[in-house]
Amino acid sequence: MPLEQRKEQLLDAALRVLVRDGYGNASIDAIAREANVTRPVVYSAYDGLEPLLHALLDRTQQRAFDQAMRILSGLGAPVNIDKWVLDGASALIDQVQSDPDVWRPILGLTKGAPVMVTERIETTREELRSYLASGLQAGLELRGGPAIDAEVLSHLLLATAEEFGRLSLETPPRFSKQRLVDTLSTLLAAVPPGP
Repeated sequence: MPLEQRKEQLLDAALRVLVRDGYGNASIDAIAREANVTRPVVYSAYDGLEPLLHALLDRTQQRAFDQAMRILSGLGAPVNIDKWVLDGASALIDQVQSDPDVWRPILGLTKGAPVMVTERIETTREELRSYLASGLQAGLELRGGPAIDAEVLSHLLLATAEEFGRLSLETPPRFSKQRLVDTLSTLLAAVPPGP
């Protein structure tokens, strides 16, 4: 198997181990077993556990960011801010459910994440909040208000979106996408336009 394919295979195996067993149980042995290869095969692709986990963090962070940005850019201009928010929440739930192994670590559902991981996730959150704040500001102005701090609102919206993702992964029968989006819709409808 070519080296790049082997590296991807090992990263996939490492992600499955992390999602299933948590960071504390990630080891070269566990990853080799998951990939159905020997330890020397793992070491031929990565110099050890730390470089492998760094590569996994890079890949997972980039995938989640790319998926989130595809959703946000696909929403178009926030001409109707309520619809923009609801469509974004709905699309994120779909994305999280279609690629749960990428999103579980991002949403804090993987046990024992080291500080480096949480710091990288927070950096990504900040980029997403900045994009959200711009869209929210423009959409609120088009809506005619209310006059609300878009930066603070971006924190609230991202936290809500992340919680929706967690609920849809952890308790999907109880918290269906429809239930989550309907509740958000009711909340948005309760906020009238105006200053």
